[in-house]
Parts: sequence; C-alpha cells; structure tokens
Amino acid sequence: MSIDLLSLTPEAARATLQEWLAARGEPAYRVRQVLPRLWQRPVAGWSDATDLPEPLRRALAEALPLRRLTLRTHQASSDGTEKFLWGLDDGEAIESVLIPEGKRRTLCISSQAGCALGCVFCATGRMGFRRNLSAGEIAAQVRELVLRDPALKPTNVVFMGMGEPLLNWDAVDTTLTVLNQPDGFGIGARHITLSTVGILPSLAKFARRPEQFRLAVSLHAPAPALRRELMPIEKKYTLPELMGALKQFRRRVTLEYVLIGGKNDSLDTADQLAKLAQPLEALVNLLPLHPGGAPDLTPSPRAQMLAFERRLKQRGVAAVLRRSRGLDISAACGQLRVEVEARTRRTKVGAEEHAHIE
Repeated sequence: MSIDLLSLTPEAARATLQEWLAARGEPAYRVRQVLPRLWQRPVAGWSDATDLPEPLRRALAEALPLRRLTLRTHQASSDGTEKFLWGLDDGEAIESVLIPEGKRRTLCISSQAGCALGCVFCATGRMGFRRNLSAGEIAAQVRELVLRDPALKPTNVVFMGMGEPLLNWDAVDTTLTVLNQPDGFGIGARHITLSTVGILPSLAKFARRPEQFRLAVSLHAPAPALRRELMPIEKKYTLPELMGALKQFRRRVTLEYVLIGGKNDSLDTADQLAKLAQPLEALVNLLPLHPGGAPDLTPSPRAQMLAFERRLKQRGVAAVLRRSRGLDISAACGQLRVEVEARTRRTKVGAEEHAHIE
C-alpha cells in the first residue's frame, strides 16, 4: 500500500522522501524540490510538478500518490461566505466554510465525518458518527482551496466544522503541525483555533503542546442540568470537571455560546455564565442559533441577545455577539451534507416509485 505523505508531519514527510529518493539514486537536492509541492506550493498531482524530470514524476505518482478531495457542492453567500462539500474516497462527505472579513480569510474545517455527540442544536449531531478523518483529509480542506486559487489560502483556521477534534486527537495533532510549520502551510499558531466540547484526556494533551494555538470551548449552558439537556457529553465530562481543566490552560480561552430562545438566553443565565467566565478571564463568543442547524429550536430574539451581551459586559466579562454568516446558503454545521443526502434519498425514492408505477 502506498504511503500518504499528506497525512505525515512535514518532518516525517521529509524523512520518507529522503529515504525513497536515495533508494532511487536521486541527488539529495531533489528533497528540496519535492517537499514544497506538498503544502507550500501544492500541486494537484505529481504530473504538474514540471520542475521535476518526467520519470521521477511518474515514479512519485505510482509510489507516493497525492490524495485529493472531490468537490461535490459549492455555495456562495451574498455576504461572501463560501461553503464546500467535499467527497472522500469511500463516498463519505465533509464540509468546510470560508468566511472572508476584511483581510482575514477564516476557514472552518471538519475533523470527522459526522459526529457522535448529538448536541441538539447541530445538524451534524443528527447525522451520527461515520468515521474519523486522516490528517491528510483534514489538512486537504486547506490544500484544496490553495489549489483552486492561491489567493484563497486562509489566514486563520478554526476546527469548528463537522466532528469533535479531540475525539480524533492523533490526526488533529499531526494536522496542527502541518498547518503551523513553515514547511507546511505556515499559518501562525495564534491564527489556529481548536473548538471542543471538552474531551478532558485529549484536552490535557492539547494543553501540553508548546505552540500558542487557541482554544474555544463549546459551553452553551452555565449549569450542568441545562448543559446535559443540550449536550449529552455532560454525562461523561461534567461542567465542574471541565472548568477545572480550563483553569490549568495557560492561554486565554474562548467560551462559545449559542443563544437559543427560551432555553439558555435569560438574564439569570447570563449571570451564571459570568461567574464561570470571570475566573478564567475568558472571552465569551455569543452566537445566534443558525436556523438551518436545528429546525425544532427557536433562535433567541435579537433584543434578548443584545440584553444578554450587555449583562455579561456589566459583570466585567469580555463578550462579543457574532452575526450569523451564510444565512442564504446551507452554512450551519452539517446542514449542507444533510440536505444533499436528503435530496439524494428523495431522488432515489422518486426513481424507485416511478419504476414501480411503470
């Protein structure tokens, strides 16, 4: 079976290439020609690396092929947000969302196909868990954009797409290195954010990494009973345990909080949230519920969201009310994949019914 260079760290990829090229009797400088074609100046396939001799390109394609994602659906919003549904080799599909804002281009990437956690406000959670992604498949979401147009290379990457990154730690750990290192995509650690519901064993491993990667925690409720209602993970890793683990984290933490009408948006709840955020000096990211993510829940009214934000600030908490992006496209996490699957099923059922009628 061929080696997937794109699932290795740049250091491991360099060592693999050195060994493979030496075995072919290639000069040592070939490594300096080949390695940048993985991430720094990526090529779609080795045949496009025209600075290399033809026989070497053919041998690379055979022994060390570059695996690609297949673009299944692309949607562009009037606000500039772009959503991509990528097909994987085994027929699974994952999403990424590109959000431009001034000079920033933030790419939201997936770390799993589907998700096992079942948060009630998330379309991916209703899909269930399919499988973990390889490091190559995670990083490919960045690579494919650069292949489309180098100007699309993201300035920021957030692990906030499909899946729970810390349930796929080994692949995510490698991907963080690929994204950050100069021989990889060279994106600054402070521009890379990992979002988690709080998988404590992997959170401890993430905290031990020396780089200044950012951490965002999906909180969504300041009390265990309410959080359990919204997020089943609360049964395994409780809110008090999670807050204790965050106090050990040496960097500023962001608390993510989706405002759901009548559920977690009262001013009393804001006071409880302030008590959690204050000791951490955390930033609270208030997110409007994306209506496509959970059709059975009601977004909090804008006046209530503003009052909630104001209450946190009055309690000395740094809070930002984000605006929903991509409302005119399927931009909620997992929404596009769920919709495409439903359309495919409807088409299949319609074709079967039509065949039955005939």
